[in-house]
Amino acid sequence: MTGRRQTDMPESKNLPKHVAIIMDGNGRWARSRGLPRLRGHQKGIESIREIITECTKLDHIEYLTLYAFSSENWKRPQKEVDFLMRLLKRFCRQELKTMVKNGVKFTTIGAVRGLPEDVRVVLDETGRVTKDGDKLTLCLALNYGSRGEIVRAVRKIAGKAASGKISPRTISEDDISAELDTAGMSEPDLVIRTAGEMRLSNFLLWQASYAELYFTDVLWPDFRREHLHEAIDDYTQRVRKFGGLGEDR
Repeated sequence: MTGRRQTDMPESKNLPKHVAIIMDGNGRWARSRGLPRLRGHQKGIESIREIITECTKLDHIEYLTLYAFSSENWKRPQKEVDFLMRLLKRFCRQELKTMVKNGVKFTTIGAVRGLPEDVRVVLDETGRVTKDGDKLTLCLALNYGSRGEIVRAVRKIAGKAASGKISPRTISEDDISAELDTAGMSEPDLVIRTAGEMRLSNFLLWQASYAELYFTDVLWPDFRREHLHEAIDDYTQRVRKFGGLGEDR
């Protein structure tokens, strides 16, 4: 990555390159104010915008993955789903110039082919126009479920084995990782979940095997740069052992 700007983050080797966020609490934010749920989603866009901007300023962050729409979210009322699709298109269109200016490369993971065609067109265009971004890769998880992603990967590998291209005995973790939606990306170092919930909710189950988890009671529409820095500061205090003894042995 090139063209990055330094900030006031502490000097440390222990800084995350890939931050993933489960953005939770939009509905609760709206309900606590007597507003429709849709207003919470609208307000949440402000947080997305601020966190993306802040990540482009942090020298160490190369990837930001946001859990934007899960494969289970289709169960929500059709009115809400339709609104979220319109909001997604509007976000991409309104932020396109800013992403290009700030060196943000836009990409997606998930069963994107299951999204409406008009949404896919906007997503494809956003990815095409921002493909040369070199400060930050912004990855939106859309129609995403980690179990489904793993199933798709296994099917690809099984097809190769059935055709004799590979031997089942030689299949490795790297082979599986290479067939996941995140192939080519580094694994998340830090997974943040807002709104006080303490679960992964089918998000990056394979990739986050050794990620540090950070939970905050802050609702996503209230999540701002200072909350991101609090999460990163907490991360820097941890010792990542990856199954070993670490420095505190």
